[in-house]
Amino acid sequence: MKLWGGRFEKNTSQLVDAFQNSIKFDWRMYKQDIKGSIAHARMLGSKGIIPQEDADLIIDGLLEILEDIETGKVEFKEEAEDIHMNIESLLIQKIGDAGKKLHTGRSRNDQVALDFRIYLKEEMNEIIHLIRELCIILLKKAEENLELIMPGYTHMQKAQPITLAHHIMAYFHMFCRDMERFYDCYRRTDIMPLGSGALAGTTYDLDREMVARELKFESISQNSMDAVADRDFVIEFIGCCSIVMMHLSRFCEELVLWNSHEFGYIELDDSMATGSSIMPQKKNPDVAELIRGKTGRVYGDLMAILTIMKALPMAYNKDMQEDKEAAFDAADTVKSCINVFIPMFDTITYNKERIREKLKEGFLNATDAADYLVGKGVAFRDAHEVIGNMVNYCIKNRKALEDLSLEEFKEFNSAFQPDIYEYIKMENCVIRRNTIGGPSPERVLEDIEKGKRFLGLI
Repeated sequence: MKLWGGRFEKNTSQLVDAFQNSIKFDWRMYKQDIKGSIAHARMLGSKGIIPQEDADLIIDGLLEILEDIETGKVEFKEEAEDIHMNIESLLIQKIGDAGKKLHTGRSRNDQVALDFRIYLKEEMNEIIHLIRELCIILLKKAEENLELIMPGYTHMQKAQPITLAHHIMAYFHMFCRDMERFYDCYRRTDIMPLGSGALAGTTYDLDREMVARELKFESISQNSMDAVADRDFVIEFIGCCSIVMMHLSRFCEELVLWNSHEFGYIELDDSMATGSSIMPQKKNPDVAELIRGKTGRVYGDLMAILTIMKALPMAYNKDMQEDKEAAFDAADTVKSCINVFIPMFDTITYNKERIREKLKEGFLNATDAADYLVGKGVAFRDAHEVIGNMVNYCIKNRKALEDLSLEEFKEFNSAFQPDIYEYIKMENCVIRRNTIGGPSPERVLEDIEKGKRFLGLI
């Protein structure tokens, strides 16, 4: 007999049982369910809603069930539908009729909302910790490469010289914002819904504040329908996961490119790459490619929960059972990807000579040559045209700007002087970019120090 079966004259079809049960995936919330039930039982006893001795018996029984689950003594039953009903059934089996009093003053609707909020808060703490560990590695690698000049790109074409440190710090800031997004999401998830009932609250004199304190919630939901009928905190959580994955995917795309023979900027550690079953020469960036690919599944999780919620009338609907797998998958995927990205990135070898060679191609100092003319009194638009003509000349003659003779420079504009050669050296192009946020080693070092303070490292 189902715990809710009093109104029914027939048993549920086995087909329906198999279709609608969620124990196969929501079992992972057993700790959160027991934690919430203990807080609820303690409150019921303290308010005299149920006898104190029954409340104590319930709490002891739940603690025993927790131990049984963690020692492998419990086999969850599909006919009990979900983790919540499984634990309640186990409790009644263990302590008898007192266990039937646990559900006083609550519905599965607010119970599920409670468990899920607790679960996602814990997941967010784990993800924030992992992102922080990644950011620490990024700071370390940036500090090690303050002086390594490399091409910066726009439209996948060489644009201007930067440093590897500056490039790495761009991702550092992205991941710092990801942490901040999770902090914000945590705040909106940190709202205690228990006491909302199915949708209309309860007639029992519950002490919701007591439950919130015990479960360490910052605030309490203010509308019983909203508390059980929305999953915007789940949408926001998976949205945060999606943005993290997008940043990881962009980074991985660059590592795949840099690792290619055509770029040759980096080499992945043997422990972080794989080979080919047919081509013995291959060393494949499978980790980076898989992270890039797994981004799509997290995007799918986000689209799934948005679609699930888009047309639901108030209040609770069974559709919302589908929120769990999407959130579980997004969290699992983000954690696994960050966990493997960290050692992959930490063990990369940078082919510095190859990077320096590539600086000679692509006219990375063209903007600086234009700025040189501006410094000599030439209007920027005129300077831009002059350097554009020079680049065209260099392409036809297979030269770099720095390969031109002073006479060739002066053919394009008489303002050029011998100091042009020093001015357009790559290291000087970078050093001069000394505004806040620029790639000069001085500014990047300042940025690294600020990053360390943000992470609480200094």
